[in-house]
Amino acid sequence: MAEAERIIGTPDTPEAAGAEPEQGDSARPRGRRRIAVLFAVATFAYTLDLVSKLFVVAKLEHHAPIEVFGDWLEFHAIRNPGAAFGFGAAFTVIFTMIAAAVIVVIARLARKLYSLPWAIALGLLLGGALGNLTDRIFRSPGIFQGEVVDFIAPKGFAVFNLADSAIVCGGILIVLLSFRGLDPDGTVHKD
Repeated sequence: MAEAERIIGTPDTPEAAGAEPEQGDSARPRGRRRIAVLFAVATFAYTLDLVSKLFVVAKLEHHAPIEVFGDWLEFHAIRNPGAAFGFGAAFTVIFTMIAAAVIVVIARLARKLYSLPWAIALGLLLGGALGNLTDRIFRSPGIFQGEVVDFIAPKGFAVFNLADSAIVCGGILIVLLSFRGLDPDGTVHKD
């Protein structure tokens, strides 16, 4: 039975998907690639961000802030030409290019993605980057110079949006995975 599985390959191995193992790959069973998880998480994060921004622009922009938890948390619509926390308003085009580069890097990394936690982390980054990139491309004052819609305003903190939250959560998860030694391909290293 084991010999038949080795020859045929199981659905969880790269050989079963028609991929030729690279030298040394046979010693590292990785399981299934997690591209679908990455794109599902990215789609969810992007859709949630897009819908929330459409609602904010339609219902909150040019209105008084809405108190959610007293004065501790408000929904307050603003347009942010800069990066996180309003820094770099003069560099909108550069932030647009950085977001596009992040998307390309994640798409390239997806081919070697076998780790579920990494798929979730990269999906959050991808969805958040796409959410803010959509604003940069399609919102005023113009293509690649658009201002991002921010609306979550905790007391004593910067105003942000759901795309920013997805990016931060994905980034934190990547740091934790890196400290644990888990690589995107599903291997664990002990450096």
